[in-house]
Amino acid sequence: EALEAARQIGFPLVMKVVGPIHKTDVGGVVLNVRNEVSVTKEFQHLMKIHEAKAVLVGQMAFGTELFVGAKYEPRFGHVILCGLGGIYVEVMKDVTSGLAPLTMDEAMSMIQNLKSYKILEGYRGKRGVNIRYFAEIIVRLSSLLRFATEIKEMDINPLLGDGSRIFAVDARIRIEKP
Repeated sequence: EALEAARQIGFPLVMKVVGPIHKTDVGGVVLNVRNEVSVTKEFQHLMKIHEAKAVLVGQMAFGTELFVGAKYEPRFGHVILCGLGGIYVEVMKDVTSGLAPLTMDEAMSMIQNLKSYKILEGYRGKRGVNIRYFAEIIVRLSSLLRFATEIKEMDINPLLGDGSRIFAVDARIRIEKP
């Protein structure tokens, strides 16, 4: 099935293990897979990872890695978080927060208060992220959580962004029924 998916999607590909939460920590993400021989080899490697249930095969995407998350705090409600995504969330710890529901201005302020904001704007000829799209995603997540109160934690990490689009690559949601 992995080979058939690769043929339909086209190369280069990304392959990700399904199961472990922190995929990069266990070697569960393989980028720039360029041929069918590599698909077979990487599939076998990924399925040997502890708790591996399956392997996702997707088109290789490019852009700046972003993070949006939320955590329910009993005294305050949902706290919304944003920052650079991927491993940078944990390494740089450059995250801002706000209480849901958020307005567009509040989301823009959260983004502009990141130490890494200049990276998001674009630097040294590298195209930046569409900041308004990023803020809109934050506002929409904030709105969702007003109605989906059973969501106690949510991480969309990474989102990949450039000047024209932002899309989710991976997500984790923890739900508790009342």
